[in-house]
Amino acid sequence: MKKFLPLVLFIVLAGFLYIGLGLDPKKLPSPLIGKTFPNLEVEDFNTAEIYAIQDKLQGKISLVNVWASWCVTCRAEHEMLMQIAKSNSLQILGINYKDTKKDGNIFLTRLGNPYDLIVFDQSGKLGLELGVYATPETFIIDQQGTIRFKRIGELTSRILERQILPLISQLKNSAR
Repeated sequence: MKKFLPLVLFIVLAGFLYIGLGLDPKKLPSPLIGKTFPNLEVEDFNTAEIYAIQDKLQGKISLVNVWASWCVTCRAEHEMLMQIAKSNSLQILGINYKDTKKDGNIFLTRLGNPYDLIVFDQSGKLGLELGVYATPETFIIDQQGTIRFKRIGELTSRILERQILPLISQLKNSAR
């Protein structure tokens, strides 16, 4: 029996390794799915107006995108956000995360502005409430202000077509 113990341990460890390698590191479970989007007082990026973010989310399907000018991946996904904005099928709210307004404005001037609203989250308070630990992160919020989807990392056309658009369609149909 003692001869087989190392073999059994090796097989168990190899099994865990095999399973682990098959997991998608971008698909981390979020405890916020199904919960209400945090209702914080936030600052508007363009006007410095202070408002409750839930007021801007109620009654609309929203894509909330956490971005920063210093984020290389945010630059890579920006064209996808511009395409989504052209479709005009949902509200796009940006959260400028741990950035400066000057750098954020330069970013948007160069690449375009897909956002209907932008929250200025220089301190990262809203990001902390959302559990943000990497930019970009994207959320889909339903008409009642409930978080229905979270993506860590770049949005791609594949993710848009396979996950986001079907969810948006489902949310629109359930509202009828």
